[in-house]
Amino acid sequence: MPIRVIITDDEEHNREVLKNTLSEIADVDIVSICKDGFETVAAVQQNKPDLLFLDINMPRLSGFDVLELLGDLAPPVVFVTAYDEHALRAFETSAIDYVLKPITKERLLKAVDKYLKANPQKRTNYTPFLDNQKTQSAPIARILIKDGSEIFIVPVDEIVYLKAEDDYVSIITEKRVYLKQDRLSFLESILDKSLFCRIHRSFILNINYLFKLENQGKDTYKAVLKTNCSIPVSASGFRELLKFQNMKGHG
Repeated sequence: MPIRVIITDDEEHNREVLKNTLSEIADVDIVSICKDGFETVAAVQQNKPDLLFLDINMPRLSGFDVLELLGDLAPPVVFVTAYDEHALRAFETSAIDYVLKPITKERLLKAVDKYLKANPQKRTNYTPFLDNQKTQSAPIARILIKDGSEIFIVPVDEIVYLKAEDDYVSIITEKRVYLKQDRLSFLESILDKSLFCRIHRSFILNINYLFKLENQGKDTYKAVLKTNCSIPVSASGFRELLKFQNMKGHG
C-alpha cells in the first residue's frame, strides 16, 4: 500500500519542491497539498493521511496550532522548517522527523524511511509537547477552538470567564460560549496573571469584567459581572481578588 501523504507549506516554492521531490519517491501518494493551517485541518479530516509534512511557521495558524486542533486525528508528522537544529531537538520526541529548509531529496528520503521503520500501531500523543510549547510562550494571546468543521480563534481579552466542565472548559465571551477539551488548571498557568484570576475551583475570571462583589454569607461571595450575570467566588478566590485590587492600587 502506498503511503498517503499531505503537504502543508505557506510558500508556493516550498510546496512545489515537496510535491516534485516526494512524487519521485516510490510508494508515496500525495493526497492533498495545503497552503495554510485551515486547509490542513480540513484535508486531514477528509483524507486521513498516513503522514503529514507540516510547515511550522505559517500565518494565523502555525503547524503547532494545526496539531492542537486535530487532536487525536493528528497523523504522524514530519516538520518542515527553517528553525535551527538546536531549537528542533525538542521536536524529536513528538515528530517522526524534521526537515530543514532548503529541502533536499536525500533528506526527504530519510524522513520517509524513518516513518516506514516506526511502529505503525503507535499513535503519537502531541499534547505534552504542545503544552510545553505553550508554557514557554506564555502568556497566550488567544485560544484555539474547533467545533465540528469550524475553527475559532478567540482573543483572550474577549473572554469574560472560564468554567471547568469535567474534561472540558467552557469559554464564555460576550457573544457566545465555546467548549474546549482542556484542563482549567493548565489554562490558568498560561493565561495572563495580571488579567485573569482563579476565583473558584471551577471558575477563572477576566478581572476587567468584574462589576462588584456581593457577600452571600459566611465566606461565601458572588462576582457580579458587567455582562449582567454572576458567578460564585470561594473564600480563597476572594483573597485572590483582594490581591488583584491591591496590585492595581484600589486598596
